[in-house]
Amino acid sequence: MIPLSDDNPTRHAAVAGRTLIVLCGLVFAWQLQAGEWGQFAVRALGFTPANFFAGGAADPQFSWTPFAVPLISYLFLHGGWLHLLGNMLFLWVFGDDVEDAFGPVGFIVFYLLSGTIAALAQGLPDMASTVTVIGASGAVSGLLGAYLVLFPRAQVNVLVPIFFVVDIVRLPAYVVLAFWLLVQVAYEWFAPELGGGVAFRAHIGGFLAGVCMAPLFRWICAGQRRRLPQAQRALVR
Repeated sequence: MIPLSDDNPTRHAAVAGRTLIVLCGLVFAWQLQAGEWGQFAVRALGFTPANFFAGGAADPQFSWTPFAVPLISYLFLHGGWLHLLGNMLFLWVFGDDVEDAFGPVGFIVFYLLSGTIAALAQGLPDMASTVTVIGASGAVSGLLGAYLVLFPRAQVNVLVPIFFVVDIVRLPAYVVLAFWLLVQVAYEWFAPELGGGVAFRAHIGGFLAGVCMAPLFRWICAGQRRRLPQAQRALVR
């Protein structure tokens, strides 16, 4: 199922989410133009568990990169057009509602935390892995988890291929997101070799992180929004 849109109205423009989409697009455009330097950036700034858990890369070419930087920088690198467009589509459809709930600052913090936890979820089971992970999907998975908590009954328009027919179906968000999570778990547990190098553990870890963190972020951000008008009134007086 490919999400196309939802019916959940937002009160504010998704400035942070749209900025992230632009940044990822610009970085990918640079990767395409940079040639070997683009591949070098993937090695240096992508998340490689063996390098991270060793405290840094052993290869002198990449030792200039602080070992913790890839926990964030890997989110802005992508391996191809489909990789980029798929992640940005999910960010576009689900991110604006989460940003509306958390505010731009809360949204960015939530996004980066989700991406960090997703990387660790991918790396911890195999800390010696030399496979480099790139892409925004870990952080986007966190947004999906938050969306499930915040808007489980919102209606989502999804593109569903049924044999040789492609149809647009309207489904509750909890159905769409539960199906998405089930696919990730099924691939990771039963057929990881069929995933084509997809970091399913990062998806699952990011999603679960989003589910767990969403109530806390909603409470914190709601409190900040309540205090802001009070502070403004105090300044006017």
